[in-house]
Amino acid sequence: QVQLVESGGGLVQAGGSLRLSCTASGRTFSLDAMGWFRQAPGKEREFVAALRWSVVSTYYADSVKGRFTISRDNAKNTVYLQMNSLKPEDTAVYYCAGRLWYSSTYSVPHRYNYWGQGTQVTVSS
Repeated sequence: QVQLVESGGGLVQAGGSLRLSCTASGRTFSLDAMGWFRQAPGKEREFVAALRWSVVSTYYADSVKGRFTISRDNAKNTVYLQMNSLKPEDTAVYYCAGRLWYSSTYSVPHRYNYWGQGTQVTVSS
């Protein structure tokens, strides 16, 4: 089993920045990839970014490319999401997710096996 705990959400003005953290514990060596998803009220959960745990590969949704950066600290078993130039439409609950098996598709929620509890990000205009 793997446990994921997010932190770093909050309220920020449009154009501002936030950094989310996701710390993994348990059988972290079994993970193939980690991802960030978000869900706004009344909307489906959508992919934001992902990275492979063992190689340098990152993936982003078109809506966040150039503004968000996903990174990791293997020694701390932590994945980060640096969010810059935030927009009101980025407002959502952000979830960290972990996947056990390789797939060329990173944007599908049901391919992830573990989920954090979520952290709220609110961007005011």
